[in-house]
Amino acid sequence: MDGVSTAPVGLAALEKHLHPRFLTLAEREQIRDLRGAGQSLRAIGQALGRPASTVMREIRANSGTQGYQPYAAHRAAAARRPRPKDRKLLRESPLRHFVRDGLRQRWSPEQICHALVQEHPDDQSMRVSVETIYQALYFQARGSLKREVQTAIRSGRTRRKPHRDPAARTPRFTDPMVMISDRPADIEDRAVPGHWEGDLIIGANSRSAIATLVERITRYTMLVHLPGGAHDAETVRDGLVRTIQTLPAHLRGSLTWGQGSEMARHKQFTMATGMPVYFCDPASPWQRGSNENTNGLLRQYFPKGTDLSVHSPEDLEHVAQELNGRPRKTLGRANPAAAST
Repeated sequence: MDGVSTAPVGLAALEKHLHPRFLTLAEREQIRDLRGAGQSLRAIGQALGRPASTVMREIRANSGTQGYQPYAAHRAAAARRPRPKDRKLLRESPLRHFVRDGLRQRWSPEQICHALVQEHPDDQSMRVSVETIYQALYFQARGSLKREVQTAIRSGRTRRKPHRDPAARTPRFTDPMVMISDRPADIEDRAVPGHWEGDLIIGANSRSAIATLVERITRYTMLVHLPGGAHDAETVRDGLVRTIQTLPAHLRGSLTWGQGSEMARHKQFTMATGMPVYFCDPASPWQRGSNENTNGLLRQYFPKGTDLSVHSPEDLEHVAQELNGRPRKTLGRANPAAAST
C-alpha cells in the first residue's frame, strides 16, 4: 500500500507488549471502524481514551491509496520501532550542517525545526524533531564539547534535568484542571485563530510580575499589567479577564498555561471570559513554546533581576506594539500585527 512501509516484520515484533502510550492493533482496528462510520477525530480519540491529535497523526502517517488499513499500519509501526537506529545528527549531511549553523547563531532547537520546514518545504530528509536535537547535543556533551553545548543551549545545562513523575504530585488547585492532552486537535495544530498561551515573567526576588499572552498562530502578544506587580491568583485573574475582554468574541478561543499557583482561580476566569484553560504537564514549558520564546524576547525590555512594578500600563503597551511590529521568520518575515489583521 502506497505511503505505508510494507517491509517484512517478525511475529515477535508485531506481538511485543509495549508501553501503553503506543497504539495497539485493537485500537487501530477501532480507528478504522469509527473512521468508516464517519466519526470525527475528537470522537475517535474519546472512544480510545487518547488525544485527538494522536489519532490524527496515526491516520496521516499510515494511510495510503486504500485509506487507513490497521494491519498495514501496525506492521509499519513495528518496522519503525527497532533500535538502535543511526543517530540522525551524528552523520555528515545537509541536515546536520543546517542544525549546526542554527545553533551557532544561538537559535533554539524549536526555531531550527520551524526553519527547516519553511526553507525546505518539500524535502522530508530535512526534518528533525526538537527532542532529537537535544539528544544529539547532550550525547556529545563530553570533555571539550561541553563548552559548545553550553553555548548552544540557553539553559547552560550539559545534562538532562530529570522530570518528576506527574502522578506523584499533589493536585495544586481546588478546581480540577483540564490537561493539555485533552486540548482539541484544531488548537494543537494551530488551525484556528484565537487560542492563546500565557505565563508570568517574574521580577527581582519574585516581588513583581507581568503576565504575557501570545496568540498561537500569529504570535501576537499582549502584556497584562498587574497593579504593584502583585501576582497572586486574584490579581492575575482580574488582569487576564480585563485584557481578554478587550478582544472580539472570535479571538476568545482558549488559554494554555503552566501549573503555577497564580492560575488557582482558573474556573472563575473561564466563567468571566468563556475561554477554557488547558494546563501543561509539570515542568514542560515546551508545551507552550510560542509563549516561552516570546518571554525570552521580552527579557530584552524587562531584564531579570529588575523591579517590574515600575512599568506602567502605557509602558507595557509600547513594548507589545514594538514586539508585534517585529518581522518573524515563522510568519514568512511578516510581523504579528500584520498577520493578525
